[in-house]
Amino acid sequence: MKIVIGGQVDKKEVEALVKEHGPNGVETSIKSDVEAAMAVKTGQAEYYVGACHTGGGGALAMAIAIIGKPSCETVSMPGRKPSEEKIQQAVKDGKKAFGFTADHMETVVPMIMRAIKAL
Repeated sequence: MKIVIGGQVDKKEVEALVKEHGPNGVETSIKSDVEAAMAVKTGQAEYYVGACHTGGGGALAMAIAIIGKPSCETVSMPGRKPSEEKIQQAVKDGKKAFGFTADHMETVVPMIMRAIKAL
């Protein structure tokens, strides 16, 4: 499984969390937002994760534009902590791109990885 890391902040930290909590043998790649979204759209990667300061703008704007809003989910925002149940449902619903605030990454990334591994 390949997971690309986009977003505007803390890409190396997000990648380390994906490697730590992701499925066995997960491959990661840090890319620009456009490259990361295109990798998902063209089937070169299964998932996109990205962080920014708002959880949706810089983390997901290009993913929304390239792979479409129905495939994207903002899982945390300032003042809105992540919900494991909502993340599990988003993954079950086929969402491929996940955006979150950088201050939630240590909570959010393990939640996303657990949901992906549960499929």
